[in-house]
Amino acid sequence: MFGYRVPAPDEAMLISGRGYGKDGLPFRVVIGHGAFVTPLFRKVRYLTLSMQEAEVSETCVTRQGISLNVRAVIAFKVGNDEESIVNAGQRFLSDQDQMSVLSGRIFAGHLRSIIGSMTVEEIVTERQKLATEVLDGSKAEMATIGLIVDSLQIQSIDDMGAGYIAAMAAPHNAAIQRQAKIAQAQADQAAAEAQQASARKQAEFARETSIVQAQYKAEVDKAQAEAAQAGPLAEANAQQAVIAAQADLAQQQAQLRQQQLVSEVIKPAEAEAGRVRILAQADAERTRIQAEAAASNNRVALDQALINQLPQIVKEAAAGLAGANVSVLNGADGLGEIAAGLVGQGLTILDSVRGEMRGQAGGTAMGAIDRRAESEAAQRLAADS
Repeated sequence: MFGYRVPAPDEAMLISGRGYGKDGLPFRVVIGHGAFVTPLFRKVRYLTLSMQEAEVSETCVTRQGISLNVRAVIAFKVGNDEESIVNAGQRFLSDQDQMSVLSGRIFAGHLRSIIGSMTVEEIVTERQKLATEVLDGSKAEMATIGLIVDSLQIQSIDDMGAGYIAAMAAPHNAAIQRQAKIAQAQADQAAAEAQQASARKQAEFARETSIVQAQYKAEVDKAQAEAAQAGPLAEANAQQAVIAAQADLAQQQAQLRQQQLVSEVIKPAEAEAGRVRILAQADAERTRIQAEAAASNNRVALDQALINQLPQIVKEAAAGLAGANVSVLNGADGLGEIAAGLVGQGLTILDSVRGEMRGQAGGTAMGAIDRRAESEAAQRLAADS
């Protein structure tokens, strides 16, 4: 819009002209917003509010009389308040580069003054103290011209070849070098010890490895030997088992043969021996009976004659019954009973006759006749009937 002006964010707009000054100010200050400016009657100028830098390289003399070349850098700007802008505008608006030049001179003067009250050792070792004292000494003067200092950095301190700083640093360098040598020696010693420890560990590891390998080889050899012996041992065990089985089989065969011998030889032999013994006993008994019979030969001969005549007697008794009218009601059983009756009658007759004969002979030897002979006679009579 025609006549409307807006300053940049890092600028202050200064409007001068009739009626624009107030509170005794020579111009109006506009920051951060725009304003209408009447052409021809008003004039607008801009003052930078951005950060600026000034370098200082000054030769200073310390309290000890030693000359030092000190280089420093100052960072400054115009203050944001209206009073600072007015002060800076009145001094630097036409040539704003003069702010760096003037600031450098102001700081150079304060730097010489502060260094003159300090020793080289203090300056070298307490740079922050030097910077702080320079800032504090220049603060009021800088505020008068509308400037504020953000920082002051001491870049270098040089004794211009006097060797004082180097001499001052020599003990420290020597101590540092000594400490460095000690540290290096300690490091070398530690490295040597570490190397020796490593060598010992390697040797121990090698020894343990050898032992382990030897043990492993021994175990392998043992396993191989056992494996080599396993075949013959297994074969021997198998042969032993076969021999034991064969022995068991032979024993079983011997037992079987023994049983066969018992069954085929011993038992028949025992049976034959029993038969012979029985025959011998029977023969002895027969001889005894014959001997006893020989003692009573007459009686036996008489009894034998009677026994031989007994079938004839029964037969004649049966012939006497042949003409009789006899009815057999119960078949074969009835006939058997008749035959038995005839035999019984024959035996009764035999006993009677024998009794009479014994009475006539006057002997009592008839009772010694063997019952077996009577039984045989009875069986023959039954067979004949």
